[in-house]
Amino acid sequence: MILIIDSGSTKSDWVLLKDSGNESFSTIGLNPYFHSEELVYNTVCENEGLNYIKSQISLVFFYGAGCSSKELNKVIENGLQRVFTNAKVHIDHDLKACAYATYEGEPSISCIIGTGSNSCYFDGKHIYEEVPALGYILGDEGSGTYFGKQLLSMYLYKLLPKHIHEAFESQTGLTKDIIVDNVYMQPNANVYLASFMKFIVQFSNDPFVKEMIFEGFKKFIQIHVACYENHKQIKVHFVGSIAHLFRNELDKACKYYQVTLGQTIQKPIDGLINYHVKYILENQKNVI
Repeated sequence: MILIIDSGSTKSDWVLLKDSGNESFSTIGLNPYFHSEELVYNTVCENEGLNYIKSQISLVFFYGAGCSSKELNKVIENGLQRVFTNAKVHIDHDLKACAYATYEGEPSISCIIGTGSNSCYFDGKHIYEEVPALGYILGDEGSGTYFGKQLLSMYLYKLLPKHIHEAFESQTGLTKDIIVDNVYMQPNANVYLASFMKFIVQFSNDPFVKEMIFEGFKKFIQIHVACYENHKQIKVHFVGSIAHLFRNELDKACKYYQVTLGQTIQKPIDGLINYHVKYILENQKNVI
């Protein structure tokens, strides 16, 4: 049996391909920048469904945030290999999962806007990344962490509209010391920052929030889409919760830069399954 995993920084979607019908599982996001081999191993073992079928797995395809080098990929690979001892384990970047999941048979630009953000150009065979993903401190424009930082800084600077400031204060009770501690001293600050998207979504129809999201998406397109010479001639696809939730603002930002908005998919796992069945699993020698 075959496992396909799409892992962001917050959550991982697992699908077991079976003749009788696919089976789904869920775990925390597994990112080698923040998680060890031991944590990967324990996370999978603690999932009863995955632990039950571990000896029956022959192939594992894991696509994850942070899986951008051999050294980082090895963290995930070693953890998974310890669980799925009878399987051949393939590790790759979540950007490749994004490209696969949105592929429509023609070259396109595929983007991730979720907890973090990134983009690539996929011609059907090769993936090209024009600018690097710099993570939640230096980059991640338009992402959950990006907007989480904006919300927190504007709250502490008292720059939010009064009704949003008061709602945040009453709902969270957060102080400057608590926020600073979580951002600068505690692990997984990127997930902490992105968690405030739940609050932002409450005000998704507020003009202030609409403008904030629109400007963030414009920044993303300016950096991560306009960098490709043919970005106005081909479709630009998006995966991730933020792109899905704020599709109207994303469409507006795309039109601002004369970009053709393609698919906006919240979870790429379904498209990822279809791509593997059609292009990879039928021809094992092409597995990468």
